[in-house]
Amino acid sequence: MENTRIKILKLLENNSKMSAKDMAVILGEEESVIKNIISDMEQEQIICGYNTVINWDKTDDERVTALIEVKVVPQRGEGFDRIAERIYNYEEVTSLYLMSGGFDMTVFIEGKTMKEVAQFVSRKLAPMEGILSTSTHFVLKKYKETGTKLEQRKKDERLVVTA
Repeated sequence: MENTRIKILKLLENNSKMSAKDMAVILGEEESVIKNIISDMEQEQIICGYNTVINWDKTDDERVTALIEVKVVPQRGEGFDRIAERIYNYEEVTSLYLMSGGFDMTVFIEGKTMKEVAQFVSRKLAPMEGILSTSTHFVLKKYKETGTKLEQRKKDERLVVTA
């Protein structure tokens, strides 16, 4: 059963729109079994949501993405969890990771402009109790996101002409 759960997770990770019917065919299981396993994993919060990868650069919607390195003072009895919760509850925050190395957390945020991102950092994030320092890096171009290539190079399909 655990093996089937892992296979389902991998299928959904590659294509969250894949139907239970299609998964059942691929895995050689009954559709109802697949639906029950997915439902169980949603209840257990193994499956936390279904996302679509969008190449926003191909739309008219202007967005700026920033990666912010954050140094934090862990709180007694709660470690990093309490401050992480305060950070991830901001609407601007798209991802938050606890890290090893030279800083404690990586925060990904989105805004309409670099100024908007800078204001988030200076007004909301940096002054937060327990934050020692921040270092902001702006994403200039995304090539691949969550395993999905955002742009594929077009093959040169011209015929070779020799003289």
